[in-house]
Amino acid sequence: MQIPQANKRFNFDKYPNFDKDIDPKQRAWIEVNGEAIEKNVRQLRSKLGKSCQFMAVVKADGYGHDAKLVSDYAVKGGASELGVATLKEGIKLRSSGVKKPILILGNLYTKKDLMIAFKNDLLPTISSLRECLICNNIGKQFGLKFSLHLKVDTGMSRLGFESDKFIQEFEKIKSFENISIEGIYSHLSSADEDNSLDPKSSTQLQRLKFRELLKQINVDNNHNIKIHLANSAGMLLSKDFHFHMVRVGLSMYGYSPLAKIDKNLLLKPALFLKVKVAFIRTIDKGVGVSYGGKFVTCRKTKLAILSIGYADGVPRNLSGKINVIYNNKLYPQVGSITMDQMMVDITGSTEIRIGSTMVLLGSDGDKTISPLEWAIKSNTIPWEILCSFKNRLPRVQVD
Repeated sequence: MQIPQANKRFNFDKYPNFDKDIDPKQRAWIEVNGEAIEKNVRQLRSKLGKSCQFMAVVKADGYGHDAKLVSDYAVKGGASELGVATLKEGIKLRSSGVKKPILILGNLYTKKDLMIAFKNDLLPTISSLRECLICNNIGKQFGLKFSLHLKVDTGMSRLGFESDKFIQEFEKIKSFENISIEGIYSHLSSADEDNSLDPKSSTQLQRLKFRELLKQINVDNNHNIKIHLANSAGMLLSKDFHFHMVRVGLSMYGYSPLAKIDKNLLLKPALFLKVKVAFIRTIDKGVGVSYGGKFVTCRKTKLAILSIGYADGVPRNLSGKINVIYNNKLYPQVGSITMDQMMVDITGSTEIRIGSTMVLLGSDGDKTISPLEWAIKSNTIPWEILCSFKNRLPRVQVD
């Protein structure tokens, strides 16, 4: 018996890119306002001295916004350098035409990876003499100097030279003829905490330790070395943290890590998360909704089924805790958020239809839902919320 072939009459080979016909707004998507990024960078740069440079941190695909788009607008706003977490992120930006210096904030430790960084003009973060030696040998192989940044651990207990050994090791590093130390930096562990201005806080103690290390290695005599310590929170805390450059992530995207000064920043969120209504149904009183049936209707209920779920980056533990916006009105999400869908109670609405667009994050009229709100409700931080959105959500630029 011969089995018939499905779609035999359609020759897919003639249409290799037919998937490009799919509207990026067909299901759920993220809108990114590039001009908001640019304005945020300008606003933040106005807090810096003229000699202090701005590194735009675009790791994790630009905190979920699209790294290339963010990089372009951050540079327009005055960013002079870019920061990524991985070698692959750096190469992707280089291959897309980005020319600005790119610092890899993560640790590269194999000769192969460091060679790739060198050939793509990427600046590695170096945390030990071993990697310094590898970089020096690579530079010697090509008769050039390998540019890099040295990192010192002042209290994060993560990457970096041990602070009590750094002074001695720096003297050895200076003798390497085929490396160029472009920067020395450290990372603040608790700058977003409320007590960070207290002289006895861990943030202030890290700053003092860092300054003392710089003093002991006579860094002032090395004018070409960029010194940097501040993340977004550190930059906003005080000019004492600015040094030669600041590394800004969260604030550039429109959110302050320091709630007390949020109103004075005039930052504009650059991300909107939107989704279309895929289906509408009405169910009776006493009916369970979604997996587990933990939410049970207390009246006849009209539901909108939205085509977005935890596989897209919406945390499942937000089930029943969030709202969505349609036409300047809030509607509650009900039942468990599933892998690909969630349900919203739209009882009483006559204007919401299949194909209507709802806002999960962002503004509609005078109603706004922020990643900070989701973070509080899911017991996490806004960084995690923004970085959770998956690649199957298309990024759409809007200005």
